[in-house]
Amino acid sequence: MKKFSLVLHGGSGALIKKEMTPDKEAAYKETLKKALDTGYSILEKGGSAIDAVEKTVNVLENSPLFNAGRGSVFNAEGKHEMEASMMEGQNRIAGAVAVLKGVKNPISLARDVMENSPHVFLAGEGAAQFAKSLDHKFEKPDYFYDEFRYQQWQKIKGSDKFQLDHDTKTNSKIGTVGAAACDSEGNLAAATSTGGMTNKKTGRIGDSGVIGLGNYANNKTCALSCTGSGEYFMRSVAAYDVSCLMEFKKLSLKEATDEVIHKRVKEIGGDGGLIAVDAEGNIAMPFNTLGMYRASKSSTGEEELAVYKNQ
Repeated sequence: MKKFSLVLHGGSGALIKKEMTPDKEAAYKETLKKALDTGYSILEKGGSAIDAVEKTVNVLENSPLFNAGRGSVFNAEGKHEMEASMMEGQNRIAGAVAVLKGVKNPISLARDVMENSPHVFLAGEGAAQFAKSLDHKFEKPDYFYDEFRYQQWQKIKGSDKFQLDHDTKTNSKIGTVGAAACDSEGNLAAATSTGGMTNKKTGRIGDSGVIGLGNYANNKTCALSCTGSGEYFMRSVAAYDVSCLMEFKKLSLKEATDEVIHKRVKEIGGDGGLIAVDAEGNIAMPFNTLGMYRASKSSTGEEELAVYKNQ
């Protein structure tokens, strides 16, 4: 049996350390650990990387602590527009959704686009109709309401400003969630889900919902999920860039992810991070922000759960 691994993130950036109370940190870590254990138990039983990343992200989407699913931020109209994407590395099939309202678990809908439609990307009303046709669970607006998120929006409501969840100047809560896995067959998969940016313009789509930008998987190279300033990750084609560096320049997972996060995204003004795994089960979790909520576990016994650097 090959080494299998799972890695996940709850967004790059973090609450300013002086504002991070023991109770807050415990709550974040408890949810990250629950997500890690959920996905890893699937891999441990011989399950697929696809199942593992979906169920891992579902746990994070169901928590109000993270900017995905239930904890999604408010857009300029006071609505919650979500996006998500999933890709598997064996056949490189993928599914994505964006400008999505009301669906409890966007990542599960992205998987259905991948496996049960002839398309890769559905958005807006079309995505909602597809979700209804497959009986996906919808929730009312109050399910997605979070007082912290609402107050976050109130501060910039009516302006042209938007707020990234990892913007430490405003001490905001954490954001985009994602997972990547290598199963015991050596197959890879990645999943990413987000509510986007506070006060974003209606219809805005970020990197999380676009294959090759915020999410990518290829058994020849790696599977990864990005988090951070989405427009910069889009301009960098960040997720696919990591894979290209591995495939064509023969860089290791660590070398390729460091190149993208610490140089290529950063040199055009972007910040954030990513989590990744290769077909050998190796893991990388680089970020260029104050912190990144992250966790990982491998069949060889390594396990990590952290928020800040050098933790």
